Amino acid sequence: MNRWGKGLLVLALVVVVAMAFRVSWNALRDIATAIGADDTAATLYPFVVDGLMALALVATLVLTDQARTFALRVLGTYTAASLVLNYVHGLIPKLHGATVDWGRLADWDPANYALVLLATSLPVGSIYFGSDLVAKVLHHRPAPTTESIPALVANAEESTESMNKRSTADLAESTPAPVATAPVRMPDPVTVPFEKSALPLKPVPTPAAPAPAPAVGRRPVAAAESTRPRRATGRVPAVARSSRPKRTPDQLLDEARRVTADWPDAKLTAEGIRLAVHTSPVNARMLRDTLRGERAAKAAV
Repeated sequence: MNRWGKGLLVLALVVVVAMAFRVSWNALRDIATAIGADDTAATLYPFVVDGLMALALVATLVLTDQARTFALRVLGTYTAASLVLNYVHGLIPKLHGATVDWGRLADWDPANYALVLLATSLPVGSIYFGSDLVAKVLHHRPAPTTESIPALVANAEESTESMNKRSTADLAESTPAPVATAPVRMPDPVTVPFEKSALPLKPVPTPAAPAPAPAVGRRPVAAAESTRPRRATGRVPAVARSSRPKRTPDQLLDEARRVTADWPDAKLTAEGIRLAVHTSPVNARMLRDTLRGERAAKAAV
């Protein structure tokens, strides 16, 4: 449908809604007067009911998914309420002349209570549902249309087809069809005597020997005297040696026994013995094992 057709359809809908609103005007105004509304409130009451119906109809056309379902429920609820009030107005002729008592819409008390509750709750519901519908419409974000999807698909198919054609053309150029060639027969070998040459050799000129370069006389070079002192080589002199005599294993063991005599077992370690006796780590471990063995033997006895 073109733009003019849509415009005419919307205009026809507005005319129908306006005429229906005018027909329902008297009934809703008389109902409002019967439940105690003054002249101004009774005049505005039809806008409360039928106006919210128009608002819900617009929200239904704008919203989608769950919000659209909510708008349809509000539209259906207020349409049914307006229908019930118009039906009651048609059944009670006293409402037309405003001669009915206030708060009396039916002779049967339960029906009267239900109708009064319905008529008085519609304005409050209009405030709540109207505000909710307006908030939903203002916060609504339209979903992207799918009209451009077929065009995108068509473009993709065209690009794929062009790429296939281009690849086929490039393949044909880059790899030409193989050309069949006839095999070339090589001539049979010919035997040639060893002592005779098949082809005369062309003499090659011998290059001239290079002229010898003149000899350069060697001049004696005096040895440069170094001012740095020479390092000592050979055996270390006796003065530089340590004055402490080298101890035998028995001497180390006796000294270790004497030093560690009052040590507890927890303190008897290789590092402690090494620091106390001033010996190497290997000797310290050997002394530790020996001393621990001696202490274990004494404890067993």
